[in-house]
Amino acid sequence: MKYLYQKQFQNALSACALLTILLIPHILKAQNDSDSYTRYELLDVSTQSFRIIYDVSAVRSGDVYYFNTLRKGSEHIVDAVIDRKTGQELEWTIVDGNTAMKNGLNNADAGTDYLQIKLLAPVPENGEARLRIDKTYKDPSGYFKEGDRIVFTRSLGIKRNSVVLPPGYELLSCNTPVQVEMFDSDRVKVSFINVSPGAVNLRIEARAIPNYNKPVLLRQDALPWDEYQQAPEGRDKSHARLNYSFTERAYQDREIVYFLQQPETHSFRLYHDYTEPRSGVNKYLNVVRAGSKASNPSAKILDTGKALLVETLKGDQITAKEIDLGTSVTDDTEVVVIWFDAVKPGQSIRLRIEETYTDPSRYLIYNNELIWDRSFGRPDNAVVLPDGWYLTTNSIPATIDQTEDGKTRLHYINDRPEEIDVFIKARRK
Repeated sequence: MKYLYQKQFQNALSACALLTILLIPHILKAQNDSDSYTRYELLDVSTQSFRIIYDVSAVRSGDVYYFNTLRKGSEHIVDAVIDRKTGQELEWTIVDGNTAMKNGLNNADAGTDYLQIKLLAPVPENGEARLRIDKTYKDPSGYFKEGDRIVFTRSLGIKRNSVVLPPGYELLSCNTPVQVEMFDSDRVKVSFINVSPGAVNLRIEARAIPNYNKPVLLRQDALPWDEYQQAPEGRDKSHARLNYSFTERAYQDREIVYFLQQPETHSFRLYHDYTEPRSGVNKYLNVVRAGSKASNPSAKILDTGKALLVETLKGDQITAKEIDLGTSVTDDTEVVVIWFDAVKPGQSIRLRIEETYTDPSRYLIYNNELIWDRSFGRPDNAVVLPDGWYLTTNSIPATIDQTEDGKTRLHYINDRPEEIDVFIKARRK
């Protein structure tokens, strides 16, 4: 299913019109989405085209359509739109701004065209409809040849992105910090999470490798310090990690929010969003950290809103149910198990897990100050201070704002594969 759509470049909204939109946000009800990730796969530079894989979640409950803005000045070929939960192709059409507004996108621009996607079901209350849009853009101003180099330059408002070079090209420069790894064994991929409030004006330059042949890589016998040096006490940093690999940080879509209760309780409520794509998997295991206590767990499928069976198991109970934690089980080992129907091939589910943790060692009062000292391994984390407290200390850079009920919220984006050790102090108002 393909559709070729081309329009000439038109002027953007005037400054006055933009100011009007900013001043009346309650009148223009904007589309809500989250979890956006884009992968750009550069095709042969002679085509000045690139494939776009765009993953996004529609989150406004009740919506039956999702609208994807088609950038002005580009030719668009829409190849498919997939519902990521079921793997089914979705119905779509190209509409103008007036039609998009009529069909639910109240802040649509009359001079812009949109990809209108019909969802399999309305977005559930406090849930999501996860989509994958597969399309190709031709954009001579954004992808072109300059001497012996190819240049990809684009303003990217989406926070999580990757760009894949054509086969046989070497990366020469990139103007924003990125991870670099191989894609499909012979294509270089760069990826990043944009932690700034504005768009990134990305520019990448690459060059064809002369007489390039796809390499054949053979794993050699491991040296004594191999196996990633991931000993229980941590890796041996005196040796190189010979077969080290990492996952693309920008693609990870785990999110966690901590709601701190009054520090005298040493407790905090949290929710954790997680996507399970592996065929045959029928449970999620949340191993409780040593020194912590989990209580009141619950879980649901964000795709449907369906509540799930949750069990808290300890010691012999874990062994009796033949649950493999990947480590030895002791009498003190505790795990929260979320059960769901096994994931079918080509499908995935997204979970929201909620629970209350009590951890006197890492959340407490000392010298009349609230202290929170905890490591975060996920890319997207937030901490909400309890009512009646104001922030005085924060060790890891975070964006800070206020919740609707006036509590201070700190938002951490960790774009590196390592954990961050977050240290927070606050005082009573």
